[in-house]
Amino acid sequence: MNRKAVCAILLWLAVSALMSAPAPAQVQAGQQCRPVAPTAPAAGGGGGRAVGAQGQERAQAAPRGEVTPIPGIVAAGSKWTKVWQAGGNSADGILAEKDGSVLVAQEDFDTVLKIDKDDKASVFVSNAKGVGSLSMDRQGNLYGAHRTERAGSTKPDKDSIMNAITILSPTRKTVADKWTDGSTLNVRPNDLAADSQGGTYFTVGCVYYAGPSGVSVMADNINTNGIIFSPDDKTLYVTNGGTIVAFDVTGPGVLSNRRNFATLQTGSGDGLAVDTEGRLYVTSGSGVQILDKTGGYLGLIPTPRSVISVAFAGADKKMLYVVGSGADDSSGQPIREGPQQTAATIYKLPTIAQGLKDRAK
Repeated sequence: MNRKAVCAILLWLAVSALMSAPAPAQVQAGQQCRPVAPTAPAAGGGGGRAVGAQGQERAQAAPRGEVTPIPGIVAAGSKWTKVWQAGGNSADGILAEKDGSVLVAQEDFDTVLKIDKDDKASVFVSNAKGVGSLSMDRQGNLYGAHRTERAGSTKPDKDSIMNAITILSPTRKTVADKWTDGSTLNVRPNDLAADSQGGTYFTVGCVYYAGPSGVSVMADNINTNGIIFSPDDKTLYVTNGGTIVAFDVTGPGVLSNRRNFATLQTGSGDGLAVDTEGRLYVTSGSGVQILDKTGGYLGLIPTPRSVISVAFAGADKKMLYVVGSGADDSSGQPIREGPQQTAATIYKLPTIAQGLKDRAK
């Protein structure tokens, strides 16, 4: 049995088990392929470093959203600013546009939203059915991950929304909506990273590659969510629960040398970003955890709420944007809308560190 079939069977078993048990309101997509407990790297191996007590105390000392300085990354006195919020599954897969504004996928509204430097929002791409995450290659092509509708969707065209990877801008094109054997793609793509070679890697439990020949499985026995390339595009990083896994990229849809890169200090990783020094920014329930290019833990930037996606943007790429899970109305009550009864809030923070200028993220 090939790996695609194994992943599809495991996905079906996981979903069946979740449907027969008291499931939480939202299941992490990384649990859908092969729900295994992540394995931490052995001491001294895999390039990752263990987190000491000093790092744990630092993360626990800062109140929610109060930023403590981290040398070369964020200065003392820096503060988060709320940029935007909306009900529903209304923001994910955040990345920078060429002019320094940010783009976010709005799965519930079938839209890509643009938020400019003055925090004003406008529609960048409309009629992007089921778009839940974004990536942009070095040529400026905007890729979208499209997902079938969840139970409870009230969209009149919900049955026509399919799992697919597409190019949304500057022209529209379907990259892949089928497996390499021609069968219909039956996994809901989560996060993605365009490779500037005409294809894109994406996650939903396994690591997949979508290219001209369709979708194939790159790595299984993994609990993925976030995904991003190193600054030179030669290494692909993916979250694996409480760890980060790295692969060497040796060609379009060709990965090798899988290894544990780092262990997160707390929780499970979600979204990823990278700066000019090759440092990784990993969103989690506690905020944004930062790792150096060898996997060493550098610190935590606490956020006002749990965050799911992160990107550098702004004219000089020195503004860190995050998408927070949830939002509150004018009376301070949680907003609960859409099939997932959720909402989203976007915040920004000035940084010393700088995002990549020759790549969107």
